Amino acid sequence: MYQELSEQEILRRQKLDELKKMGVNPYPAEEYKVNVSAFDIKENYERDKLNYKDISFAGRIMSVRDMGKAAFAVLQDTTGRIQIYVKRDEICPGEDKTLYDTIWKKLLDIGDIIGVKGYVFTTKTGEVSIHVSSFSILSKSLKPLPIVKTDSDGTSFDEVTDPEFRYRQRYVDLIINPKVKKTFEQRTKIMNTMRAFLNDAGALEVDTPVLQSIPGGAIARPFTTHHNALDIPLYLRIANELYLKRLIVGGFDWVYEFSRNFRNEGMDRTHNPEFTILEFYVAYRDYYWMMNTTEKLLEKIAMDLHETTDVQVGDKVISFAAPFKRITIFDAIKEYTGVDVSKMDEEQLRDVCKNLHLEIDNSMGKAKLIDTIFGEKCEGQFIQPTFITDYPVEMSPLTKKHRTEEGLVERFELMINGKEIANAYSELNDPIDQRERFEDQVKLMERGDDEAMFIDYDFLRALEYGMPPTAGIGIGIDRLCMLMTNQPSIQDVLLFPQMRPEHKEVTEQTN
Repeated sequence: MYQELSEQEILRRQKLDELKKMGVNPYPAEEYKVNVSAFDIKENYERDKLNYKDISFAGRIMSVRDMGKAAFAVLQDTTGRIQIYVKRDEICPGEDKTLYDTIWKKLLDIGDIIGVKGYVFTTKTGEVSIHVSSFSILSKSLKPLPIVKTDSDGTSFDEVTDPEFRYRQRYVDLIINPKVKKTFEQRTKIMNTMRAFLNDAGALEVDTPVLQSIPGGAIARPFTTHHNALDIPLYLRIANELYLKRLIVGGFDWVYEFSRNFRNEGMDRTHNPEFTILEFYVAYRDYYWMMNTTEKLLEKIAMDLHETTDVQVGDKVISFAAPFKRITIFDAIKEYTGVDVSKMDEEQLRDVCKNLHLEIDNSMGKAKLIDTIFGEKCEGQFIQPTFITDYPVEMSPLTKKHRTEEGLVERFELMINGKEIANAYSELNDPIDQRERFEDQVKLMERGDDEAMFIDYDFLRALEYGMPPTAGIGIGIDRLCMLMTNQPSIQDVLLFPQMRPEHKEVTEQTN
C-alpha cells in the first residue's frame, strides 16, 4: 500500500488510518462556516475587540510550537497567517483528553487544514492570536510541505526558489511563498483595470473562436488538431484579429477580447506557447489615436496598481507617464547599427545581416531580414516606453499603407524594457490590397517560411462588404504583468506555465 512513498508519507497515511479508526472523518462533507479572516483580525481587532469574542476560522497548519499541555500554532488562510493558542484543559474539559493528547499532538501535521472556534486575544508578547475552544479536522495532508523559515508574523524569509519545483507544483508554491499570491492578485487587478477602462469608453467585450480553420491574424506557427465529426484539420488560434475585424464590418464600433492564444514556437524568459493578449478594434480611428489611447491606458494601470507612474523593474525605474517616445523603425536601426536600410532590397539586406553577424536563411524575405536586424540590434535598447513606428509594407500584411510615406505602413510596436509589449495598426480595409498581401504571404510560405499567413477567403469576403477606417491593437498581458509586478520571467506571471513532462510513462495493456 505504501510502496514508493517516503517515510513521512507513510507515517501520514498511518495517522490517517488512526483517525478513521477513532471515528474521525479526515475529509468531512459538512459546510464549515467561517466568519473571520486572518487579515480581518490583524487589521481590525485592536479597535473593535467586542466583535471578536465568538469567531470561526479555518486555515492550514504552517507551524506548531508544543508546550506540553498547551501549544501555539500558525494557521494560514487566503489572506495571510495568524497564531492560535490551544490549551488541553480548555478543549478537553472532562476526563477524556484524547482530543488533545492523541489527535492534536500525535495525529495532526503541518499542512493539515483545520477549523477553529474561540475568541481573539493579545498574548503577553503583544501578538494578536486566536484562543481556541474547539477545533475540527477539515483535510488531512498526506504530503509534507517543504520546510520554510518564517518571521514571527508568518512572513517567509527563506522561500523555496527552485523554479523547476515552483512552476511544476504551483499549488505548493502558493502555499509556502506568500509573495507569489500577490503577483497573481495584481495580474487580476491589471486586467480588471483594462476591462474597466474599455467598458467606460463604450467598448463591448466579445468572445471569438479558439478553434479556427484558418490560423490568421499574425505571423506565427500554429498548433494543429483534427475535428473528428467534420473530418477537417483545425488550428488553435494564433490571434483573434480577423474575427474582431469581422465584427467591425458587422457594425460594432469598438470591440475587445482577452484572448488565450497558442503559438507553436520556442520557450524562453518572455515566451510561453500559451499566452494572453488583449486585442481591441475601434472604428473611425487611426494609429495616432491608438498611441494616445495606449499611453493613457498604461498610465492608468500603473497608477491603479502602484499609485505612481514610476514602476520598479529589476534594477531600473520605468516611467509610464505619458507621452511616450516615438521613433521610426528605420531611424532606430540607423541609430543602433549606423546603417540606413530604408531603401535596400533583399540582397542588400542579406549583406547587412552578414556584416552584423546575424543568423539568417534562404526562406527569409525582406520583412524577416529587417525584423531580424531590429530584433537583434535595436529592440533591447528601448528600456523606457517607446513607440517604434512606420514599418515597411512587407513586414505588415494586415496594415494600411502610410498616408504620406511610400513603401511604409501605419503601424507601431510598443517597446518597454527591451521587449515588445504591444502591436497596433491603422487597419487595412482595402479588400483588393489585402488579397495581394495575402498572396505575397503564400509566396513566402512556398519558400519555406512556416510562419507566413494563410489566405483567409472569408475575411476577404467580409472586407468586400466594407469595413470602416479602424485602429486595432494587441497588448501582451503576460509581458505587461511581468513589468507591472517586477517579475523576471513569464513563468512567474503564469499560474501553470508549460513544462516538460516529469517522466515518460509507458502503459501496457494485456488481455
